[in-house]
Amino acid sequence: MESLEATAPIAAVGPVSNAERISSVDALRGFALLGILLLNIVGFAMHFAAYDDPTVTGGGVANGATPVNLWLWIVMHVLAEGKMRCIFSMVFGASMILLTLRAEEKGASSADIYYRRTLWLMLFGIVHGYLLWAGEILYLYALAGLALFPFRRMRPRSLLIIGCTIVFVLGALNIGKGFAVRDMIQTATAANLAEKQGKKLTEDQKDAKKQWEEMQKGMKPTPDDLKKDAEGWRGNLLSVIKTRAKIVFGYIHSQPYYSFLNWDVWSMMLIGMGLMKMGSLNASKPYKFYLIAALIGYGIGIPVNSYTAWVLVKNNFDVVTHIFTGVTYDLGRLTVALGHVALLMIVAKAGALHWLMSRLAAVGQMAFSNYVTHSVVCSTLFTGFGFGLYGKLERYQLYYVVLAIWVFQLAVSPIWLRRFRFGPLEWCWRSLTYWKRQPMRIVPKEAPVGVGIPGEPQNANLSAT
Repeated sequence: MESLEATAPIAAVGPVSNAERISSVDALRGFALLGILLLNIVGFAMHFAAYDDPTVTGGGVANGATPVNLWLWIVMHVLAEGKMRCIFSMVFGASMILLTLRAEEKGASSADIYYRRTLWLMLFGIVHGYLLWAGEILYLYALAGLALFPFRRMRPRSLLIIGCTIVFVLGALNIGKGFAVRDMIQTATAANLAEKQGKKLTEDQKDAKKQWEEMQKGMKPTPDDLKKDAEGWRGNLLSVIKTRAKIVFGYIHSQPYYSFLNWDVWSMMLIGMGLMKMGSLNASKPYKFYLIAALIGYGIGIPVNSYTAWVLVKNNFDVVTHIFTGVTYDLGRLTVALGHVALLMIVAKAGALHWLMSRLAAVGQMAFSNYVTHSVVCSTLFTGFGFGLYGKLERYQLYYVVLAIWVFQLAVSPIWLRRFRFGPLEWCWRSLTYWKRQPMRIVPKEAPVGVGIPGEPQNANLSAT
């Protein structure tokens, strides 16, 4: 591997060509991207509290959830919630390894290319967050990605150990958070009783009372809270941007660099980097390896997530219970995510479902454009400057929208990539990264992208890095 003192110009490197792509990674990215919409659609269409609590709104009955909507939440909680974002984060880490390795092999400064790419992504994320999607992830990926570069030369085992350690530390912190919230609620309850009795509240009681009121407003909104929230999202363009900006700044852009959000992203990116360097994401490991990984992943994750779903439903999505279930959140989502990854690698290795895998790879190759397309379509459907459907649909009805978007992107992405090298936003991002306008159209003799099955470029030297 070349040293960082290499002096080849950026223009001599350029974006990855179709022949250099690892399409099993593209298919994995496409799978995660489409899966993320299963969860994001709720944030686009309903109060954010409904994401974790189907009894808040969109259940079809007042202050509750009909069976179909409750079961939809359970299935998503067990198999999708957090898992798709986990895979997407892992693929981001894997892509970092591929990007820097290619640059260094060609004698270019991988740091220059990597940080240009990351900082432009951060700018895109900021614009995307304020204008289209309050729950956007690009800014967080770029922010976390700024710290990833020094880890690229580490051994796979070290990367996996660090990533998994962070996962367990986050679980331990959730235990402390659960006890802290329980104590705060007890203090706030005592404060409310003292206030009714005409007693003067202590500063601790005042603080606890305020914290509890804010937490209830966020996690258990009243009908008035829901009405006020809907008015903001169904208003004019300025009203929608103001409502969105309050969430983006309050929950994302105002957080310190060492916040939980970044540690969450770092853990999954580091694990993805380790898996990529092991050669696990290019469908090159034996079938036995992936089968064991799937059995272990699903064998741990599905029971863990099923148990937390049962506890939450049994306790009517109590706030403190919700926080305590966060102890197993990362364990449950990581193991199920690894099960999904292993299963997809088995399909890729076998060359099965080629019609689907090739389309997933195309969606993944255009992940940036397709991700922003989700935001454009959903913000138009649900906010006031479009059709204003925010808060008007039941949870199950949202998945008609998801299915329509999936069908469209699975159909259109391969057609687009037969004619063009990149998606439109990918073209823009790469042109800015390499500070040179990239060719867009595919010349007739250039082969289209394939699926990551045996016979494609596998970057075998990654496992020895």
